[in-house]
Amino acid sequence: MTTITEQLGRVLSGRYRLDVGLGTGSSAHVYAAFDTRLDRQVAVKLLHPGLARDERFVRRLQTEARAVAALNHPNVLEVYDWGEEEDGPFLVLEYLGGGSLQDIFDAGARLDVPQVVAIGVQAARGLAYAHRRGFVHRDVKPANLLFDEDGVLRIADFGLARALAEAAWTEPSGAATGTARYASPELAEGRPLDDRSDVYALALVLYEAVVGRVPFTADTTLATLLARLGAVLPMTPELGPLAPILAQAAISEPLARLSAEELANDLELLARQLPAPGPLPLAGPAAASAPRAPRRAEPAGASAVERVQPAGPAPVRPSVFDGEAHDGPELGFARGDRDREADTLADDRGVLAPTTGDSSRDEPGGTSRSRRRRADRGGRKGAVVSGALVLVVLVLLGAAVFTRFVVFGHTVPRLVGVDVQRAGAQVAAAGLRLDVAGRQYAAAPAGTVLRSSLRAGSLERAGTVVRVTVSLGHAPVEVPAVVGKSKVAAISLLRVAHFVPRPSAVYDETVPAGVVVSASPAAGSAAFG
Repeated sequence: MTTITEQLGRVLSGRYRLDVGLGTGSSAHVYAAFDTRLDRQVAVKLLHPGLARDERFVRRLQTEARAVAALNHPNVLEVYDWGEEEDGPFLVLEYLGGGSLQDIFDAGARLDVPQVVAIGVQAARGLAYAHRRGFVHRDVKPANLLFDEDGVLRIADFGLARALAEAAWTEPSGAATGTARYASPELAEGRPLDDRSDVYALALVLYEAVVGRVPFTADTTLATLLARLGAVLPMTPELGPLAPILAQAAISEPLARLSAEELANDLELLARQLPAPGPLPLAGPAAASAPRAPRRAEPAGASAVERVQPAGPAPVRPSVFDGEAHDGPELGFARGDRDREADTLADDRGVLAPTTGDSSRDEPGGTSRSRRRRADRGGRKGAVVSGALVLVVLVLLGAAVFTRFVVFGHTVPRLVGVDVQRAGAQVAAAGLRLDVAGRQYAAAPAGTVLRSSLRAGSLERAGTVVRVTVSLGHAPVEVPAVVGKSKVAAISLLRVAHFVPRPSAVYDETVPAGVVVSASPAAGSAAFG
């Protein structure tokens, strides 16, 4: 395969000009390209030249590309076109400038729980949409979770994983191991992959985004997959309330695993109880080239007024009590007092008060003194009205403060992921009441709060009831039949069913060595794993 820089400037199908190399994967180079026909930026995935010789792959790719192009969802990357060149097929995709989740990981960034929950909701919604239409991704991983410049997520490479799986070519060394980092346990058992395999992979991706490592990894692909058989997702404090949801999404047995729709719903419920997520530390080309927002920078050529004028309401100008002249309206009683004193002094001296050039004083309809008296009365009325309005505002403000901080001043604590006994103590300390509205089997430890009726951080009235759903632990499962099976097969079956096998050796001349002769509890009985 040629290097990524050797193809720059090349035009595919007389239309797509390869401008910038974005990255290289195990099966393709990815470029930022320009569609000269529609005058828009696109992404082009130029696949390995060896794939061009596989007619079966080319047919499969064409079929998958047409099917995926019909998907229309805000969290699924659009496929615009596909084509073939002498050195291999290519796909034309929607261009996103925010990079991938893998780019964020490679930059050394760690995400907090609200950010990961927001990412998980979008990814799960995109998967659920595709699953309803019969698509299984088969290769959910950080490199296939892309972002636009605003941080909105798209899932890439729908259909490509399936086409590559059927191709008659050998992936480069390390490619299979990389994909196995997020593969579900059913792959080790040779079982067909379905939509819940995508959910398992997404759970591991979200786990890595918070914790910084992928669970159940080993030196080889086979060892990695075998480590996941019957394993329970390890819990860490960093996961916080996200832990029980990921545990249910990463259950070893596919039938017990959450669907993508269920995962999205659970994550959305959790998101309502968390603080709003901060902006993602995007590491794509657009994020790298975008100018940083200046810190209170001044626009070029701004006048002095423009530089100092803040956003929001206009500043209050000085009043007459500041001893300075001003342009705004004055208080009627202040002006009236001054006029009245001047008029009284003038009358006592037997002279008229000096005029200000206003000829209306001499017009019919009343003397200047009567006009001043009417102005005085208007000023006093205005002062009374203003005082009443201020009093009303103060009363309303006091009522609002009292309602918010006294009547509704009890903050709901964060309960999801907390033991129910501790949750009860926290709720009581907050002046609220706890009600266990339901219990259900879940991957979370027994007694863990799974859901809360009220959002954490909300203000409630004293004595408000907070209803929670509590985990009963793993559901009882049927003990598999292992008598007559080999020791390896029996252990695998028991682990998949969440049991911990404890083998012991006995002598039996009628049974070959290494074959199970008895088991307890008996096959078919219900027991807790």
